[in-house]
Amino acid sequence: MAHGDVVPQSVDTHTLPQLGSEWRESNPYSTGDGHKEALRIGTSAYNQNCARCHGLEAISGGISPDLRKLDADCMGLADATKKQACFKEMDDYFLSTVRRGRARDGRVYMPPFEGILTQEAIWSIKTYLETRREP
Repeated sequence: MAHGDVVPQSVDTHTLPQLGSEWRESNPYSTGDGHKEALRIGTSAYNQNCARCHGLEAISGGISPDLRKLDADCMGLADATKKQACFKEMDDYFLSTVRRGRARDGRVYMPPFEGILTQEAIWSIKTYLETRREP
């Protein structure tokens, strides 16, 4: 309840390519089939479930991490192999955080969304965040 008594909202993802029960290691909607639809759904899902803590348009007010900077360290890497590995690491971190939440010293800083948001919804939110990266 660190951020108040809020109820996570489910996300309708039936118009996206379905991903199955096994969790993907990277965002399947970053490019290609489903990208535009994932972006549409992810924008709405972010506003319904994430903006109250992480800010409108992913611009944090300082309490929660600014998600525009989630993979900022990766953007500056010149070596393509290192850049790809960095993005993979950030996808792992993002997915783990959203699914399991974050707690420290018994205090919940982010609630877990696994069981509330589907894999398709979580990757759609990541698709939206990828469009919000700071240059």
